[in-house]
Amino acid sequence: MIQSSRSLRAAVLFLGYGFLYVPIVCLMAFSFNDSPMMTSWTGFSWRWYHSLFNDQALLSAAWLSLRIALLTATAATIIGTWAGYVLARMGRFRGFALYVGMLSAPLVIPEVVLGIALLLMFVELGDLFGWPSGNGIFTIWVGHVTLCMAYVAVVIQSRIRDLDRSLEEAALDLGATPLKVFFSITLPLIAPALAAAWLLAFTLSLDDVVIASFLSGPGYTTLPLEVFSRVRLGVKPEINALASIFIVVVGICVLVANRIQRRKESI
Repeated sequence: MIQSSRSLRAAVLFLGYGFLYVPIVCLMAFSFNDSPMMTSWTGFSWRWYHSLFNDQALLSAAWLSLRIALLTATAATIIGTWAGYVLARMGRFRGFALYVGMLSAPLVIPEVVLGIALLLMFVELGDLFGWPSGNGIFTIWVGHVTLCMAYVAVVIQSRIRDLDRSLEEAALDLGATPLKVFFSITLPLIAPALAAAWLLAFTLSLDDVVIASFLSGPGYTTLPLEVFSRVRLGVKPEINALASIFIVVVGICVLVANRIQRRKESI
């Protein structure tokens, strides 16, 4: 009975991981296929990686998305940390329900509605003040920060609520100011949550299609938009090569982060 239960768990685990990772492995394997067809293997080749690094449109879109994602993750983490701290430590104040509702709105509002609302806002600002003069990296960045800071606030709020407040109270009793306590004690304690929130915001920004499609302008096509426009005409092997590079880079970063975290825990 015990042996059959173990076999069933192993089979379910194998099927689950196979469902998740077999398509990724196939994608990476076909990025080395010499044939432009996705249905037949004709031999090993690096031709699609050479083609990728000669594709200026795809490289420009990737560089633009990376810049926006870095800026978005940093800004969303800063704003979301303060927002999460207010939710966790400031109690119920006047306008608390409105504050929570406005902060949580990007989590429940469809991205299509959020994108249209931001687009209309920028159009009105342009008509009234002449700024921004057109959609570009700034408008996409604002849209992504609006979306991502809500997710960051949820992560930080849950982490701060789990903290032992006795350390902060002891620092306050010893004469430290609340701002000093926040930067010297609270921030180091929630550092893993900050890193997780930053990575979450970075991924959401890098992966966004809907908001970027409303807020991008001529010459400011992000990588997801570029890939989406090409995939509609059929999957090209260059896309497989690009996806493989992202998978390898992300995998290395995750392994390094886990190694660093284990070293800290062992100290």
